[in-house]
Amino acid sequence: MEKLNVCLINDSFPPAIDGVANAVTNYADIISRELGQATVITPYYPEADDSVFAFPVLRYPSVDMTRLVGYRAGLPFSPELMRRAESAGFDIIHSHCPITSTMVARALRDRIKAPVVFTYHTKFDIDIANAVRSKLLQEEAAKLLVENISACDEVWTVSNGAGENLRKLGYTGPYSVMPNGVDFPQGRVDQALIDEVTADFDLPAGLPVFLFVGRMMWYKGLRIILDALAELDREGRDFRMVFVGGGNDKDEVVAYAESLGLSGKVLFSEPIHDRSRIRAWYCRADLFLFPSTFDTNGLVVREAAACALASVLVEGSCAAEDVTDGESGFLIEENGASMAAKLRELMAAPEAMRRVGDCAQQSIYISWENAVRHAYERYGAVIDNYRRGYYPEHDKLTDKYFRRISALMDLRARQRETGEAIRNELREELRGNYEEMYNNYQELWADLRGERRKLEQRLEDVYRRMDRFL
Repeated sequence: MEKLNVCLINDSFPPAIDGVANAVTNYADIISRELGQATVITPYYPEADDSVFAFPVLRYPSVDMTRLVGYRAGLPFSPELMRRAESAGFDIIHSHCPITSTMVARALRDRIKAPVVFTYHTKFDIDIANAVRSKLLQEEAAKLLVENISACDEVWTVSNGAGENLRKLGYTGPYSVMPNGVDFPQGRVDQALIDEVTADFDLPAGLPVFLFVGRMMWYKGLRIILDALAELDREGRDFRMVFVGGGNDKDEVVAYAESLGLSGKVLFSEPIHDRSRIRAWYCRADLFLFPSTFDTNGLVVREAAACALASVLVEGSCAAEDVTDGESGFLIEENGASMAAKLRELMAAPEAMRRVGDCAQQSIYISWENAVRHAYERYGAVIDNYRRGYYPEHDKLTDKYFRRISALMDLRARQRETGEAIRNELREELRGNYEEMYNNYQELWADLRGERRKLEQRLEDVYRRMDRFL
């Protein structure tokens, strides 16, 4: 397999943690270790420590937008970034976010003539609706987003459901499904680690433990979970529910759980960045609850499957793709009553949870190594198609805009190079003038020394003559 030099671009990257940041990290790590070269381009974070990565990370200027959107927003048109990226010799550019990252990718493509692949990870119609209240502005934002995506040479989605959502936004071009993987190996962690990680939580032996791992946002289906648990609690059933993660809605989620009287049975953990410790939670739980219709891939479902933990999912959701009810997972309707009924059924049949968990481990688990190798093989075809001119020309208004930006960057670079040349010429001229002045000074000093010797000789002659007459 040909060794490629791959540029990976995303708006989020450690220290910002989410599913897409995790995907980009795994792409870069596996490509760098096993396949070729990889470089990540991402916005600047003041607390970032990129020395921990075995691959280069190029940061570009950003502004703090964490209160509004949860991330720092990159300022895409950085001449310094383009200069460094242009000199890296990339064979292909892979963007994982349809906004700033794809702007960077398009500007870079015009400079280095390498194809751009885009992966659609997240349902951006929901993100747009959360960020923009006006329906008209939502529609315009969606149009701009789709135009940005359409400008890429090849489009991938992480699931069939993600592709359907992309169509809903207005995208009409072709796409391929390229699923993400899981960075957990199949199997359990040591019991000692499980005991250590869960030691501070009230988890009595014999009680079922339900688990959620991810961002604490209402659109993840968290209200469905809490409403279902409240119903079980009213029936006098005992259990423990553990939420692991952080997010903008966490305080509201905690308050809602308390209002339902679930404080003793519903427990909350801070976000955990150590993957082995997250794995320990999957191994301790009896069932993973993930009634999200927002997620396009549901990596956490496959993480749970790696640890032989079955999931409860909404039928028809992206997270439920490839899951067969009662065999590799459990499917419900998108409401609390349906989840409560399923949990009630499974609490009476714990062996079913274990059996389905074992089946999930064998049937829906995908390793990151396999996922990235599959994508890497496709990179080769994309590069070949690009060089042969198989992809359509990009001639929309925004393409002209990005070409204009690229031209301005080139002009800026030429100005910088010209300025440097002028500075070098001035340095050389000053150096030459200095050397000439120095040589002239040396000659003058030599002349002065000669004149001094002549004067000294004349004085000696005068003294000798005076001696004769005195």
